[in-house]
Amino acid sequence: MARPLRRRPWDLPERSVTPASLVFDRRSALGGLALLGGSLVVGSAAALPRNPRYSVDDRPITEERLAARYNNFFEFGSHKQIWKAAEALTTRPWTIRIEGLVEKELTLDLDALLAKVSLEERVYRLRCVEAWSMVIPWTGFPMAELVALARPLGSAKYVEMKSFFDPKVAPNQRAFWFPWPYTEGLTIEEATNELAFLATGAYGKPLPRSMGAPLRLAVPWKYGFKSIKSIVSFRFTEQRPRTFWEEVAGDEYGFWANVHPNVPHPRWSQEMEQPLGESEKIPTRIFNGYGEWVAHLYPDPSDPVYFR
Repeated sequence: MARPLRRRPWDLPERSVTPASLVFDRRSALGGLALLGGSLVVGSAAALPRNPRYSVDDRPITEERLAARYNNFFEFGSHKQIWKAAEALTTRPWTIRIEGLVEKELTLDLDALLAKVSLEERVYRLRCVEAWSMVIPWTGFPMAELVALARPLGSAKYVEMKSFFDPKVAPNQRAFWFPWPYTEGLTIEEATNELAFLATGAYGKPLPRSMGAPLRLAVPWKYGFKSIKSIVSFRFTEQRPRTFWEEVAGDEYGFWANVHPNVPHPRWSQEMEQPLGESEKIPTRIFNGYGEWVAHLYPDPSDPVYFR
């Protein structure tokens, strides 16, 4: 006899869905982002082309209300329903710092940066290290375009990224024993891989704050904690960055964090995953199903070191 389905944390009642409050138009989509009368007017990502090379044909896209309201954003709390707290984050104005081993360090307003890149939509799987998963239509641009803009020196081997730091609006940042701000890193080869994507929107809309507005990383072959949210800086360096979760719990959350079903987390198996909104678990795939794009980045893609 089938067991009755238990209510899951992401099963939100329809009445709790927040109505859209932003105004979209095609012209602003193509032109980037603008502030008008104190209100954010952002181009509708629905007007941007969806790149068919990056699609997910074997799974449905996760409902927007689940993706926006069930996620990790440790700055705002250790639970999943951080979306209300995240609304306190001011996302305009927003500046991006490009520094370190580059020809010329830069500080750019985000809107100025977006005017220099090619925006598109891609559908990616997202696999959390906690064994739940989503499928999300992101909008943004290839990280390789930012690397090209930065013009790193030949000695640069890594890109270190940092999130915002504002304890007045992010309650968890008042916990001084954590190594704030949130820091992540990629090798130059990972950062310039065609899958590495800097997202500014999702579901045909600007990114909600809970998902990392106004700029976040999406690296779909890695566990979700590698996809740093609300980025403010990119530093090119010769030394491998020490990331936030390496500092906090390096035995559980390592630098590489590539998805592998047969390399368990110290406290649970990674063989199966639970898609949000679905009743059945599904098998996890090595590199989250993106091996053909990324396996060559690792000298021995079967070595467990690359999956921790």
